[in-house]
Amino acid sequence: METPQSPALRSYHSWIANETLEDYSLRYAARSFRRWSPFVIANTALGGISFLALEAIGGAITLSYGFANAFPAVLITCLFVFVTNLPIAYYSSRYNIDMDLLTRGAGFGYIGSTITSLIYATFTFIFFALEGAIMAQALKLFADVPLVLGYIISSLVIIPITFMGVTMISKLQMVTQPIWIAMLLAPFIYIAVGHPETLDQWMAFAGSETPDGGFDVLAFGSAIGVLCALSIQIGEQVDYLRFLPDKTRENRWRWWAAVISAGPGWIVVGGFKILCGSLLAVLAVSAGLSPSTALEPIHMYIKAYEYVSDDPRTVLALAAIFVLISQVKINVTNAYAGSLAWSNFFSRVTHYHPGRVVWLIFNILISLLLMLLGIFQTLELVLAVYSVIAAAWIGSIFADLAILKPMGISPPFTEFKRAYLYDFNPVGCGSMAFASLFALICFMGGFGDLAEAYAAPIAFFTALSGAVLIGVVTRGRYYLARPRAPLAEPEKPVVRCEICELEYERPDMVHCTFYQRPICSLCCSLDSHCHDVCKSSGTVLETSRSRYFGRALRSKIAPRMTQRLLKVSGVLFSLAVMTAAVFLLTYRLIEPTALQPHVESGALLLRVFLALLPLLAIGAWWIVLSHESRELAERDLVTSLEKLRQAQQELASNERLAAIGQITATVSHELRNPLGTMVTSTDILRRSLKNADEPVTGELQRLQRNAWRCVRIIEDLLDFSRKHAPVMSPVAIDRWVKQQLSEEDHEIAHLITLKLDAGCDVLADAERLRQAFSNVLQNAAQACEERGKQSGQIIISTQRLHDRVYLSVSDNGGGMSQDVAERVFEPLFSTKAFGVGLGMPLVKRIVEQHGGDVLIESQKGVGTTVSLVLPCAGEHAP
Repeated sequence: METPQSPALRSYHSWIANETLEDYSLRYAARSFRRWSPFVIANTALGGISFLALEAIGGAITLSYGFANAFPAVLITCLFVFVTNLPIAYYSSRYNIDMDLLTRGAGFGYIGSTITSLIYATFTFIFFALEGAIMAQALKLFADVPLVLGYIISSLVIIPITFMGVTMISKLQMVTQPIWIAMLLAPFIYIAVGHPETLDQWMAFAGSETPDGGFDVLAFGSAIGVLCALSIQIGEQVDYLRFLPDKTRENRWRWWAAVISAGPGWIVVGGFKILCGSLLAVLAVSAGLSPSTALEPIHMYIKAYEYVSDDPRTVLALAAIFVLISQVKINVTNAYAGSLAWSNFFSRVTHYHPGRVVWLIFNILISLLLMLLGIFQTLELVLAVYSVIAAAWIGSIFADLAILKPMGISPPFTEFKRAYLYDFNPVGCGSMAFASLFALICFMGGFGDLAEAYAAPIAFFTALSGAVLIGVVTRGRYYLARPRAPLAEPEKPVVRCEICELEYERPDMVHCTFYQRPICSLCCSLDSHCHDVCKSSGTVLETSRSRYFGRALRSKIAPRMTQRLLKVSGVLFSLAVMTAAVFLLTYRLIEPTALQPHVESGALLLRVFLALLPLLAIGAWWIVLSHESRELAERDLVTSLEKLRQAQQELASNERLAAIGQITATVSHELRNPLGTMVTSTDILRRSLKNADEPVTGELQRLQRNAWRCVRIIEDLLDFSRKHAPVMSPVAIDRWVKQQLSEEDHEIAHLITLKLDAGCDVLADAERLRQAFSNVLQNAAQACEERGKQSGQIIISTQRLHDRVYLSVSDNGGGMSQDVAERVFEPLFSTKAFGVGLGMPLVKRIVEQHGGDVLIESQKGVGTTVSLVLPCAGEHAP
């Protein structure tokens, strides 16, 4: 049996251990944490649909392509988003996992889904930047706050709310939702009731790209291309839907209502808001505003509230309040979802997780940088390019969940734990990569104007068909790297992680074959020393474990340059983003003067930033090396603790042997003479009562047999308490096995089948080896007796593998459970009524004295195989 290795205990920061802050990022959402009702979760998820970028998008496509193209594009996109988002919402709610964990098992693999994390993270900070810019515009118009300061305020105000995760966000959405709904619907009710002629004006509007105002295939396709970027919003929805309670018979209607309304149903509200933005943009342009100003939501809703009130100050106040409420509601969702996405990405790239709160700040900082760069002015172009990648991603996921799972090619469940997943699955990674590349070529005009306009739908259908084709060809080979391993004590709902020493529910736990103990999914993700050997052969596992705990630990960690460079790149990117944000903020705050033009200030700051990059690279390298040094010190400590544990075990074993020796010496001295008398007297009685009836002779035989058993127990105790130095000589193992079997009783011999194929010598003490072999054979014979002599079978085989000989004894007896198999080498442990528990410990000691090992494979109800692994003669000197 293999000895479990002691892992380094991982101590998380206090905010990571506090799941109210961490919200089970990177994890299955525990049942004990999901204490909200379906209504509360649905309300929280739908609170994020307040983002005013929807109105800006609706206005942009209408001003460019006209109502005749924008309106049908909105309807088609809403239908597309609803259909493709439904399976994503269901599987996330069903298995209580976020978007990243879902895509791991939905065709992308453990590392391949980092692509989806980046796409999703990009979506969150792009829309955070758009919404923050909208909020800053409202602050400037309402309170004359400078835009740059408005960007900072709109970013900072989100942090304390999102810091507490879904606990605080759900309360915010519950309080603001009624106010927001009333303020959203009020102006449009006034318009529809009091000014229905505006609807005719809206429907007759012709865009700048379609002066005739009619339907145009290319304009329709371009509008769909912009709208397709919204399909990825489902990721933010499922970040909340994962907290739904388990579906039961009592709550199934409410559960399904929450899944559908807050999952794909978001597009119903979203489509309405897109059409509202389309109408308001037309009204604003018709009132004399420039197209760029008309696309700013604050000006849209000023125009909307002019139909509610004639007082300009009331109109401005109502519009500003509505915009501010909307932006806070959506940006807490953007920031929250972004923190989860970045956590997932960096945890796999760097095997390091400082906590969701750290990535929350990081995501907001990138968004601030985009605000300062003026992302709102390039809204349509950004979304058109982004929609191509988003459509390919959605196409690959939809193919897995809606087609490959019903076909039985993809597993019916969604696996997210590293221990069971391949790093890359060609179904999702391959189809998305090809579809994205092909669609981007179309978008750049490589296949004509029509393909350029419909690049996003092309990306979706290419990814969909590609994923199905790859899945069918590979037959789902790359979904699961190994079967799920059962955890001990299935009756317990929670299991203790042996690395972080915290308890988690069973779906979040995995049995680690490297450490040979249960660990949680997060510790599994962050471990950087196992090298995924749980998905490799046993030989690789043993090699990796010995490499990890060996003396050359330092030399084994140092050459891993690929992972180190990835860490350096990640840290450098983070430092560069933070520095760029500071410089850009400084640039935007500098007022142009006659002596120092604004352009020259920008060029100066750019040169300073570029000059700082080498210093930032050195700083990043230093940070990574410091982290590795600390990690190396921890691993050295683990190695020392492992050696200390082994020394303690050896000391305890020696003390036990000494105690056994002392007791045995006393017992042997006191019992040998009485036992000898019993054996002699029984033999005399047997010979004197030759003609006695069967019960008498049977009892005499049993008396003599048990007396000899007591003698053998004393001999075993004496033998185990003494350490005999082996006398080595070459032994022809095949011939030696035959010789040993020729001396066995006929009752055992008729059960044995030989398969002797070693054909070599081993260096052994023949007498000591005979003792070990005899013990193993006797155990096999006793196991066969329990099954029945007629059906019992023992197979003895020898084979040579490289420089080792495997002498194996297999029986088809009752086998052993996992718990028993792990304890067979413990002295004095026995499952037999008359066993003393020294046979297998003695076997192990003898074989180890020969420089070998003992391997046991046993299955309850099937049988047991014990293999004595010995070095070939001349290959190894014990």
